[in-house]
Amino acid sequence: MTSNPKHSSSGFHQLHDRVQRWIWQQNWTELRDIQEQAIAPILSGKLDVIISATTAGGKTEAAFLPIFSQLVNNSSSRSLNVLYISPLKALINDQYRRLSELGESLEIPIHPWHGDIEAGRKQKILQQPSGIVLITPESLEALFVRQGYRLREIFNALNYVVIDELHSFIGNERGKQLQSLLHRVELIVDKKIPRIGLSATLGDMALAADFLRPDSGKSVFLIHSSDAGQELKLQVRGYQKSAFYFQFDESEVTTSNDEWEITDHLFKVLRGTHNLIFINGRSQVESYADRLRRLCEDHHVPNEFLPHHGSLSKDLRESAEQALRGERPANVVCTTTLEMGIDIGAMTSIAQIGAPFSVTSTRQRLGRSGRREGDPAILRCYISEPEVTPATSIQDSLHPQLVQTIAILNLLLQGWCEPPMIQKLHLSTLIQQLLSLIAEYGGVKADRAWKILCQTGAFNRVNSSMFAQLLRCLGAQDLIQQSQDGVLILGLTGERLVNHYSFYTAFHTPEEYRIVTTGQVLGTLPINYPLVEGQFLIFAGQRWCILAVDLDRKVINVEAASAGRAPVFSGNGGWIHDRIRQEMYHLYCSDEVPIFLDTIARDLLTQARENFIQHNLDQTSILLNGRQTLLFPWSGDIVMNTILVQLQARGLSVSRDAIAIIVEGLPPKDIRKHLRFITTRPLDATILAATVKNVMLEKHDRFLSEELLYENYASGYLDILGAQKAIEQLMSR
Repeated sequence: MTSNPKHSSSGFHQLHDRVQRWIWQQNWTELRDIQEQAIAPILSGKLDVIISATTAGGKTEAAFLPIFSQLVNNSSSRSLNVLYISPLKALINDQYRRLSELGESLEIPIHPWHGDIEAGRKQKILQQPSGIVLITPESLEALFVRQGYRLREIFNALNYVVIDELHSFIGNERGKQLQSLLHRVELIVDKKIPRIGLSATLGDMALAADFLRPDSGKSVFLIHSSDAGQELKLQVRGYQKSAFYFQFDESEVTTSNDEWEITDHLFKVLRGTHNLIFINGRSQVESYADRLRRLCEDHHVPNEFLPHHGSLSKDLRESAEQALRGERPANVVCTTTLEMGIDIGAMTSIAQIGAPFSVTSTRQRLGRSGRREGDPAILRCYISEPEVTPATSIQDSLHPQLVQTIAILNLLLQGWCEPPMIQKLHLSTLIQQLLSLIAEYGGVKADRAWKILCQTGAFNRVNSSMFAQLLRCLGAQDLIQQSQDGVLILGLTGERLVNHYSFYTAFHTPEEYRIVTTGQVLGTLPINYPLVEGQFLIFAGQRWCILAVDLDRKVINVEAASAGRAPVFSGNGGWIHDRIRQEMYHLYCSDEVPIFLDTIARDLLTQARENFIQHNLDQTSILLNGRQTLLFPWSGDIVMNTILVQLQARGLSVSRDAIAIIVEGLPPKDIRKHLRFITTRPLDATILAATVKNVMLEKHDRFLSEELLYENYASGYLDILGAQKAIEQLMSR
């Protein structure tokens, strides 16, 4: 480490003197490599930039040191200068704290803007826009709808757009919404505004660049951290669930032996330090937080284990985050809510209960640990598999959760992570953006709307014919109307939709009950959750009895109780990529034993491989199992879904689980005939989608015609070529 960043840095002297002075005041001994690399391209004010580095790798400073340097000389007091866009309100609050000190020293205002910021504060910003606004895509959408006539004035001096956690937007509805909004911002001010993407986990940098600047990804300046990787400490701990666990009563589910063993180990190794415990479902978060709290009570020690998930109230989530930042030991049991870059301090280790579903997510979680210089990043995975008996299914005897975990860790160590899905049409989000565009201008002609949103915009896979079909669908349901001069305006149904607060999100926001005790809001439960007075709940890591359910006000009143059951929440982990299942197959066929497995995990892997060989799955991927035939394509979820739909379209009774497609009542030789027919005469994806029972999966799909629904589903959930390749491999084994 050098003692003088000015002497060792080629970029430091390019920063404004006042920014240099702030760096000195922080007692930094040098700039990190990504901070050095970012100064010149960002100061140019002409280039789009992606900065990729590990969590706590200095990405925020890499972007904002040159941005602040530029603004000191060139800021306008009559317009916003920078839009910082974040996927999370909590991350905005965190970045506001981090950037405010430098902003104040340079007299550049920083404004947080999201749903929890009071209206009066936002109104002051609109009256005198300036500096840097930290905003979510949903709040940016609200600006377009509510302030359309003022947007040129607000954005006229915009110099940069910074997108944090870039990977979280790529390939999903929010990402498509964001792409569209950024394009519309540039149309309003009639200039290209440099975009700076920040991310710790990007698989294919070229695809990420194409997302950041569609059709011009090759011009994006890519910055990778060259810092030496930190030490990793990985352990996969194996557990077995007894074959005889299925007992429960009305008020409380009996905890199985493996769950108590996992709980005991978490309590033993984590208590006394700061750690995150990730679980894929909110229900299990509540169950483990409850068990860990009870262990603290049994040992007469303070409770250090707190829950954190999206259904908990903001106050309870922030309390857990603050506990992690404090000096006293704290452990938070969480879902993806703490996966991204909220500053919660340095974690000693990360625990993962159950198999992770993606390399990207695992890398993001692991990055929460080892943030102090010299500390290793520590990840412990707790994987439970069923005891194998004569009644155990073939699939379960292969211990797929364990093997999936090993496959993901192997790919993580190889430096691979999932590329984004870019083929989806996103017609649901297109409906939202069309209605938003009409609200922004008060009306827009159809050809101009298509040019803005599709021809030059984010929905460039939608041609003019498909767009015309979409307009007819919306017109038939009174979302839009067309005046005599050809201008599209909102219909009465469209106005009601746009004027509701839920419009600004591109994804589903289901109605929910509020859970309240003595005036304090604990959080929410889905409106379709069955609730009765006297029922027991585990929620917010505590046990409750329901006193009353107010259906009109959607409020559940509860009081503390000694019994409880964790509620069942909707949602799933995500879609598994082809590469993960292929790595699983290689693991079954291999005899190598990863060094990060404990004794039980090694034994379970050995047992899984023995069962794999016993069922001849090294020789065939089509297996007779009683009256069922099992297909093991070793492909990702989209390909497996496609094969399943193709077989269902042939009139077969088909289902699937984590690794197998299950065909009822047909032997392998007959299955092979169907598979051969599918490969020689594959149905078009749109025609195949017409055989699927439920194709309404996204927020505004209900407004689409059947034809558009099928095209939309086919673009995101079917892969005909991938399925054909997988079937050919099935047939060759």
